[in-house]
Amino acid sequence: MSKGTFAKEDIVEDYLTSLLTDEVVEDAVQLDSVAKLLATADIVSEQEEFSIPVVAPQVPEVKETYDAVETTKDTTESVFVDEELPVPTSDFQALFFEVAGLTLALPLTELGGIHKIKKVGPLFAKPKWFKGVMLHRDEKLKVVDTALWVMPEKYTDELAESLNYQYLIMLDSSGWGLACESLITTSTLAPSDVKWRKANNKRPWLAGMVKDKMCALVNVKQLIKLLDKGQNSNDN
Repeated sequence: MSKGTFAKEDIVEDYLTSLLTDEVVEDAVQLDSVAKLLATADIVSEQEEFSIPVVAPQVPEVKETYDAVETTKDTTESVFVDEELPVPTSDFQALFFEVAGLTLALPLTELGGIHKIKKVGPLFAKPKWFKGVMLHRDEKLKVVDTALWVMPEKYTDELAESLNYQYLIMLDSSGWGLACESLITTSTLAPSDVKWRKANNKRPWLAGMVKDKMCALVNVKQLIKLLDKGQNSNDN
């Protein structure tokens, strides 16, 4: 294993440790009404296909080029811990992907699609983590350097050179996409599988930590708000 690989692993371990030291809540506050937060998303492909390893039944097949994902959300009234950090009361599916050795997860119903990264046109006077725009049909998709955005304090020239972004994970219908190196799997999670964070101003993009996978579960709505403001993961 190369020295660069060891360096990347050390960076990721340090970062995960810092995330895990944040205050989390083991059990959600007792909720009176039951609502399904997330539902399985269908991903429609146009070109050559490949499959994500299957963990849960009826896992969608991920393919080289993807259209926007159409999702069906339960309209049953939900009760939340607060308006920014909804805690699901039933099982939900999440997509797991990797960036610089760090595994991230996001709920499938907030997945706007997955695209193979092609040419990205840089933009001037934008934050360093904003890599530019990628054209898809008539859309201009905004590409985020995810490693730089998530852990700017750990981002080095060596880490930047080691990155090999392959896919763009779209965040709902926002037009923002997280660049990632590999797609890992989709998996069904129970609310008890996650250490949910208490509502606070620190890392609002982090919904909690998936216990057995030791990875961050993304709060997509909060992440979009930060991106729209031009802020990175450490900004309040």
